Amino acid sequence: MEEKTKLICISCPKGCSLDVTHDGNTILKVENAACKQGYVYAEKEFTDPRRMVASTVKVKGGLHPLVPVYTANPIPKPKIQDLLVELRKVELQAPVTGGDVVLENVFGTGINIITSRDMPAV
Repeated sequence: MEEKTKLICISCPKGCSLDVTHDGNTILKVENAACKQGYVYAEKEFTDPRRMVASTVKVKGGLHPLVPVYTANPIPKPKIQDLLVELRKVELQAPVTGGDVVLENVFGTGINIITSRDMPAV
């Protein structure tokens, strides 16, 4: 059954308001895309939506109690809440170096969680 869905494309800074005609997960037509990425974004959003995640984890003995972390690549959207629960369980020992892998291959996705700054020990 043919349906229409509105999406805001996040592929570039324009933020086009896409009108997507689809049958289930099959894209039939994408309207109002100012660039080629609009169609690619709509297709990915219907078949495998992913997002980058930035958060914090605890640091024991550090200058500050938390250090910022992020996903090295976008993770599947349905896994975001599970990831946040896992990150709350993590406690690193200072000193921490920016770029350290906090969680490797999270949920078997091949995606690592990485620190985004140094955290010196006190």
